[in-house]
Amino acid sequence: MESFALYSPSVTSFACYSRISLSRRSLSQFGEPPSSISPVPTFRPIDDFRYSSTPFFCSHFRLSLIKPKPFAKPSTTHKTIRASSTSDEKLQTNGSGSGSQGAKLVPFLISVSIGVIVRFIVPKPVEVSLQAWQLLAIFLSTIAGLVLNPLPVGAWAFLGLTTSIVTKTLTFSTAFEAFTNEVIWLIVISFFFARGFVKTGLGDRIATYFVKWLGKSTLGLSYGLTLSEALIAPAMPSTTARAGGVFLPIIKSLSLSAGSKPGDPSSKKLGSYLIQSQFQSAGNSSALFLTAAAQNLLCLKLAEELGVKIASPWISWFKAAILPAFVSLLVTPFILYLIYPPEIKDTPDAPAMASKKLEQMGPITRNELVMICAMLLAVSLWVFGDALGIASIVAAMLGLSILLLLGVLDWDDCLSEKSAWDTLAWFAVLVGMAGQLTNLGIVAWMSDCVAKSLQSLSLSWPAAFVVLQASYFFIHYLFASQTGHVGALFSAFLAMHLASGVPGVLAALALAYNTNLFGALTHYSSGQAAVYFGAGYVDLPDVYRLGFVMALINAVIWGVVGGLWWKFLGLY
Repeated sequence: MESFALYSPSVTSFACYSRISLSRRSLSQFGEPPSSISPVPTFRPIDDFRYSSTPFFCSHFRLSLIKPKPFAKPSTTHKTIRASSTSDEKLQTNGSGSGSQGAKLVPFLISVSIGVIVRFIVPKPVEVSLQAWQLLAIFLSTIAGLVLNPLPVGAWAFLGLTTSIVTKTLTFSTAFEAFTNEVIWLIVISFFFARGFVKTGLGDRIATYFVKWLGKSTLGLSYGLTLSEALIAPAMPSTTARAGGVFLPIIKSLSLSAGSKPGDPSSKKLGSYLIQSQFQSAGNSSALFLTAAAQNLLCLKLAEELGVKIASPWISWFKAAILPAFVSLLVTPFILYLIYPPEIKDTPDAPAMASKKLEQMGPITRNELVMICAMLLAVSLWVFGDALGIASIVAAMLGLSILLLLGVLDWDDCLSEKSAWDTLAWFAVLVGMAGQLTNLGIVAWMSDCVAKSLQSLSLSWPAAFVVLQASYFFIHYLFASQTGHVGALFSAFLAMHLASGVPGVLAALALAYNTNLFGALTHYSSGQAAVYFGAGYVDLPDVYRLGFVMALINAVIWGVVGGLWWKFLGLY
């Protein structure tokens, strides 16, 4: 979902260390950042990567990571950690040149064939109209293309949209209706907020304070980083932005200072554990707050289109998540400490290093203060907006306006946030198609078929709830994007829940929470997964093993603790 070019306020003290390739499923090729925004540190978050057999990482992106000198003094001239585009077939070794042009033939043919087979070979059910069946074929072809990547995400989604208009499946105004969707624009603005957090260095400062307070032992250090992410999460709505822009640089600095190097047996000393702990905890931080991840907002919008409207969404989301998320955040570092232990148990130098870095950073800057005030205003209005009659998107617009007026962000920052505009394009297409499939009765028809199958097994709604939630979760092994998963499957699975008699609010919230938790299943399951795996501290078999084990542990915590808590709250 998101492109990547990190500019950290403290990276000028780093010397070149390693080169890692980051891969997105689909993304247009980007050039160098505009010269007008250098030397100001800039940021583009990421959220949609895919692993390939390329050494260390993936294709599509090559990221030059940096070897840190522990908590060194930031400079006013900011060097960059840059991502340059590559093609899947041929990695560029010098950071220049262009990849292959046009669509990849085999993925293109497969994606189009899926739509053609559904439209012309699979018999159309009597209950479904020809228009609905044709739109389903186009939608499935679009989803297949998002997975197989014949073209960048935005380009392929545009082709799907064009096809729906050319075939007169949808009118032009209907096809573009979702581009005015408030939730999609709220997601776009969230990218700009995340950029502000990294550009000002505020996220780095907050995390460093937690290292200072809790970093005397490796376990305490892990808890400090985990808690700092939970604190930042509601105001920095991108797990990938938090991972790449704040926490990975700090973890690498601490690890290298302890002699723990990536791609080396010494990685087990400290880095492997800290990376996995932060990675596995991030999903719970994102699930704790409605505004902690872009996909959360999309889930509630899709639920509303199916008639499941949640009153006071920010507060309702937080109330339902707080107990299971808090328990998971509390036990995750400890469980990993037991099953994936670091060789170094104590880190007595970390607090002193953090203190030294804070001294070098100096007092909090004007831009950091403005960023704090703008985000406090936005979060407050997200919490109390319903009572004040202020919509969430209006609150976000006010916060962004403050950042622009006071110079924390400039318009070039927004224009160069290509991931935000790319998201606007392909999200709108997916949301629009999903909405029309609902309006034309396809989702209801599919959910009825599944519900009848479940009823034939004599499953009660609680049993159906467990089966559907588990299916929704583990299907993510086939996806490399949380938001893509939501766009493709959330509406259908929610409709199946409703048809099986599961209470609507419970079903919608549980699916949304799972959307955050399955981001730690694999090395390609989310943007932060690509960032953390790319650091080179964790072997691929360990990623899969720990991802599955922690998925089961989270299922027990959210199923048992969450289930009892939701009963207490009256969700069922």
